[in-house]
Amino acid sequence: MKKILPVILILMTLVGINCHESSSDLADSQAQPAYQPTPYKIKIPFGFPTQMNIPKDNPMTVEGVKLGRYLFYDGRLSGRTDPDSMMSCSTCHVQKNSFEAGENNPRFPGGIVKGIRGERTHHVMLPMINLVWNFNGYGWNGSISPENPNPHMRTLEDMVYESVTSPVEMAGDTTQVKELFQSIPGYPELFYKAFGSRTVTFKNIEKAIAQFVRTLISADSKFDKYMRGEVQLSQSELHGYVLFTTEEGADCFHCHGGYGNPLFTTNLCYNNALDSVFKDKSDRFAITGNPADHGAYKAPTLRNVELTGPYMRDGRFKTLEQVIDFYSSKLKNTRYVNPLMHHINDNGVRLTPNDKEDLLNFIKTLRDDSFLTNPAFSKPDKFPDQK
Repeated sequence: MKKILPVILILMTLVGINCHESSSDLADSQAQPAYQPTPYKIKIPFGFPTQMNIPKDNPMTVEGVKLGRYLFYDGRLSGRTDPDSMMSCSTCHVQKNSFEAGENNPRFPGGIVKGIRGERTHHVMLPMINLVWNFNGYGWNGSISPENPNPHMRTLEDMVYESVTSPVEMAGDTTQVKELFQSIPGYPELFYKAFGSRTVTFKNIEKAIAQFVRTLISADSKFDKYMRGEVQLSQSELHGYVLFTTEEGADCFHCHGGYGNPLFTTNLCYNNALDSVFKDKSDRFAITGNPADHGAYKAPTLRNVELTGPYMRDGRFKTLEQVIDFYSSKLKNTRYVNPLMHHINDNGVRLTPNDKEDLLNFIKTLRDDSFLTNPAFSKPDKFPDQK
């Protein structure tokens, strides 16, 4: 018994110490909530791909998306606080124009975007639609991709870096940006909830905005409702769909999908017989060095395309009617034209006036008004530092 008693005393002492430490830890956890972000689950729309481009180091969370939405719309993202020099992602990516500038934008007449210094961007914009399913590179030439040797030009997150630092966009400094948001009341707490640290880093700014952009999903157009059996298309729209998805018709589907491809883009680059002389030095050839890529550019999604003019990478066409006329009879034949342009020898698909009208009517069924007005994608009523 004498031998057992000291052992019991030692055990009781150790238990007391552990209980004391546990109580202290509990008090700390009550004073400082644990970092427990809520997983954000993307509901895959009917007929859409199940595989999504979400990096392992930036999983989707409710807190990350919330923070990203604030940052997307906050004009201080340029690192400036002067109202005359503020610019956000939403300055150019306008929801009602399918997160494109749009021709009706009073700040950018004709849809021609200029950065914070008044310099025009090299190309017109691409809309932010369904980018979570893009595995084939971002930008008109697909330069932002995992194969790019530049570590700042590989992911959707890197597009944030490019936009903030580009001299023809926000022309910002990443250190200045992160220090500014560190000083804005409310933001450090949001960063903690999203990423587990109150220290604002530009990497986490990139991650948050990319998470928000991945939620910008358009899948409720009239055509989507038709595919779900909820509505019928008109005879004109149905004929336009047939033209769109057949080589004998308008032959659009190879590059823009539509038959088994609800994204209405392959996210690949093509020489679409737009030019015979290639003066632009930022085509796909500039990235790959492959001569077959001269004059090749991204085939943009046709979802909400009714609202995303002007068209082509340089905005040369103001209307969809002009685009359809081009593909009908104004193709320019060169040795670089993509083989999928099956009607190149006839300078186009040679649509009749009625065919053109029906094709246009079908394309307009891709307009998704619920996407254009979804409050989850809109500007927050107030920012974290506003009462």
